[in-house]
Amino acid sequence: MRVAVMQPYFYPYMGYFRLIAAVDVFVLFDCVQFPRRGRVHRCEVPDGRGGTCWLTLPLSPSARDSPIESQCFPPEAERHFAGRRTGLAWLSGLPDPVAAALDGPFDRPIDYLERNLRAVAAYLQLPTRFERSSALRLGPDLRKGARVRAAACAFGATHYLNAPGGRALYDPASFQTEGLELEFLGPYQGPYLHMLHALATVPRNVLAADVMQWQREAA
Repeated sequence: MRVAVMQPYFYPYMGYFRLIAAVDVFVLFDCVQFPRRGRVHRCEVPDGRGGTCWLTLPLSPSARDSPIESQCFPPEAERHFAGRRTGLAWLSGLPDPVAAALDGPFDRPIDYLERNLRAVAAYLQLPTRFERSSALRLGPDLRKGARVRAAACAFGATHYLNAPGGRALYDPASFQTEGLELEFLGPYQGPYLHMLHALATVPRNVLAADVMQWQREAA
């Protein structure tokens, strides 16, 4: 059983979806501190003027150390987000299932994020199972790599696949003690760095072919 554990990102680049495609179970790591400058609640998109801008989900204020799973939308989130999409005319090209997920409902951010990731995975015909680390209620004593390993083992992993940027973070021996073989996804060198825009402008068969070009590398 091959498992990946990643924070739930809002329309990340294609390399993230290659990670989803390469595993049996993809665990949304939502029991960790919400990264305010990260990509959980925002994505880069073309701004229509030759540059890029951030498309950001409206979130209610929260404590600095609050986890991803506890984030909330404000009452007017749908209206605020509609305003932030103004000027991005290319969004009209989104396939219906993805457009529907992007439109809401704005219930809980973690639910919204999972629905959108699932919508893209289904559109690309990826059979991967999604789970959430928050469902495990891991103890606060588990930190960093230990928390990742505990989540992977809880969902039956024999192999743990990580994004390529994690090579400096994890020691293969610490995974071996848990009966896990540590692997890394090969670096993404394709063209789809702005996935939301790609979904609106690139044919599905082209994106589906790209997402399956993942490569696994030994630790």
